[in-house]
Amino acid sequence: MSRVPQKGSSPEIRVRQAAHALGLRFRLHRRDLPGTPDIVFPRHGIVIFVHGCFWHRHPGCPKASMPKSRIEFWKAKFSRNIARDLRNKAHLEQMGWHVEVIWECETRNSLTLADRLSSLFSLLQRQPKHIERV
Repeated sequence: MSRVPQKGSSPEIRVRQAAHALGLRFRLHRRDLPGTPDIVFPRHGIVIFVHGCFWHRHPGCPKASMPKSRIEFWKAKFSRNIARDLRNKAHLEQMGWHVEVIWECETRNSLTLADRLSSLFSLLQRQPKHIERV
């Protein structure tokens, strides 16, 4: 598990490249926010978590398989990961941030990823902003 990258993973880099190509500017890994979001768009009030399908248990994804050994350990670990993700999302939403999760398998197709990001930002630009700045 120590070899799993915490920052700068391939899916995260693909999301960053797609956002930058759309002309969006962002900050990375803001430690002052709960959960240290992977990508933060302060101007838009959006945070994005790029979750690995295996570690964060993407529902219905074949990458979210259960290991064959030490099943109880893995069940507990995955449950803690999911609970932590939900706590972080709730806390960020209380602070006024819009939280978006992009799954590892969703980053494979660059066109679909770009469409998702552009629709997210066009949708949120129509809504009034009320963000508690931290």
